[in-house]
Amino acid sequence: MQQFTGKTVIVTGGGGGIGGATCRRFAQAGALVAVFDMNLDAARAVAASIVEAGGKATAFQCDITDRAQVDAAVAATEAQLGPIAVLVNNAGWDVFKPFTKTVPAEWAKLIAINLTGALHMHHAVLPGMAERKAGRIVNIASDAARVGSSGEAVYAACKGGLVAFSKTIAREHARHGITVNVVCPGPTDTALLAGVAEGAPNPEKLLEAFTRAIPLGRLGQADDLASAIVFLASEDASFITGQVLSVSGGLTMNG
Repeated sequence: MQQFTGKTVIVTGGGGGIGGATCRRFAQAGALVAVFDMNLDAARAVAASIVEAGGKATAFQCDITDRAQVDAAVAATEAQLGPIAVLVNNAGWDVFKPFTKTVPAEWAKLIAINLTGALHMHHAVLPGMAERKAGRIVNIASDAARVGSSGEAVYAACKGGLVAFSKTIAREHARHGITVNVVCPGPTDTALLAGVAEGAPNPEKLLEAFTRAIPLGRLGQADDLASAIVFLASEDASFITGQVLSVSGGLTMNG
């Protein structure tokens, strides 16, 4: 179903696992995809794979922690692809260690990428959506924000802040026809999780423990998240806003 035909979609962190899968899924549904990533080569690779498959995508280099880069990339997107209909804030970074073993420089980086970067993107995109009285925003948080996660204190704090921010923006902009929802991944088979595992004394044992803890018996895959993200951006979800959806194979089930 080509329900996003002609619509411009921005996906931050679009060169990564979940981001790349999300970009490809939107392109399959007819969207004009803006692949945002600070790694331009990664963004170009995803955009090229979409174009090769018959879709439409353009890569943009963007460090979301740098407001000037955000404004420039958003302006370039609108100039090349048209008004932004959907924003997916997916870019993220984590460091896996007990809070007392972390240092302020790590806190600053975690906050800049996982929270401030998303604020930059909202601030750059929302005025246009509000003027057009239409828009979909899907923010990628984490189940760490919902239930906590040992070794991810500051990351969880950032993602918890993103959840609260999303609900507030959903209230502020409902009158503009804009919906804002949150997807919370559980353990997902991506480079980010692999990086977390590498920091553990026994990476294989850690990944096995994650898998055993998931009722559905496997780690999440990037396409699992992409499916939820595209649904929340679709017309099928037009009466859903301010909601938080866990995509974790049943790892967390609290309301």
